Amino acid sequence: MKKLARTFEIGPIRPPSEAYSLLIRATRNCPWNKCQFCHLYKNSKFELRSIKEILKDIETANIISENIKEFACKIGYTNKVEGAAATLCTQPQYDQCVRNISAWLWAGGESAFLQDSNTLIIKTPKLIQIITSLRNTFPSLNRITTYARSHTSSRKSSSELKELKDSGLDRIHTGLETGYDPLLAYMQKGSTAQQHIIGGRKVKEAGISLCEYVMPGLGGKRMSQEHARETARVLNEIDADYIRLRSLHVHQDMPLWAKLESGDFELQSEDEVVAEIGVFIDNLRVTSYIKSDHSINLLPEIEGKMPDDKEKCLEVINKYLSLPDEERLNFRVGRRIGYYGKLADLSDDYKHSKIDETIKHISPTEPHKIDKMILKLKDSFI
Repeated sequence: MKKLARTFEIGPIRPPSEAYSLLIRATRNCPWNKCQFCHLYKNSKFELRSIKEILKDIETANIISENIKEFACKIGYTNKVEGAAATLCTQPQYDQCVRNISAWLWAGGESAFLQDSNTLIIKTPKLIQIITSLRNTFPSLNRITTYARSHTSSRKSSSELKELKDSGLDRIHTGLETGYDPLLAYMQKGSTAQQHIIGGRKVKEAGISLCEYVMPGLGGKRMSQEHARETARVLNEIDADYIRLRSLHVHQDMPLWAKLESGDFELQSEDEVVAEIGVFIDNLRVTSYIKSDHSINLLPEIEGKMPDDKEKCLEVINKYLSLPDEERLNFRVGRRIGYYGKLADLSDDYKHSKIDETIKHISPTEPHKIDKMILKLKDSFI
């Protein structure tokens, strides 16, 4: 097992849906790095990693993978590599790389994700070389994915995107956030609604699966309705394969915090954000699959294939908003401390009473203390 000390470079984030993907860092940090709602790369310089470095990392990942398989045989997990990997990935003495590959093998070794924030910025021939190396080194892969900005996707030629698809790039994750141009400018997103549309359409036309991320609450109190309606309009033009909800949460490391402190930006309540999501979904005319698969979202039940599940999603929203004030508060607190995963959990008398006790203990006379607690809990979700 001494060989397992070898490492390769892993970036700071990946989409939740890539939790069990092999992570290969192709670029470092973000080439734009001006979004007001993002804190991740603010003190870091963007860098393109050399092809030599990346291919070496792929080779190292393969060596670690083979060592884990060898380990599986030694401890009696012959033909059960997943079990050995599950054992290894929980061991603190092994580094992040070994844990990543262990989790990847445990899940079947079928997907890889190219990091960091905008891998599509790499020149197409070099990106094809990286993808080809991954495919050749790991024949078990059935999906290779990456992040890309709409600005970059819109500037890639259709033929380049088709070449990437043919080489084995299966999905692109894009942070659309909003389709409302004044809000895009206010948040310094560096993309326009039209670039979102052009970039998204090009990706789809190339045959690459497209996942667009939307940020409920991003418009604050001032631009909420325009944010909901214009974002739906832009997505109607794109018809992405997936639409994923990532509700806004602002903390002190984000540039947006200063605007919040000065009063220039005013947050919505969680109930107002839920209502905004209702407006957004009501205006969608897509065949996309909606997912609410992040802990920052209040209602994970808002998901389904459009248009078939549209009414089901709206029913979840209306059911929550029609609850009495004290029941909505109970659910919000229960959801944030991990007691509740869905609205139906409110009917669990034991959990419900425990949450009521928590609320009374924290804030018998000052309700704002509950809001502060929820905000602090949400900081840990980012």
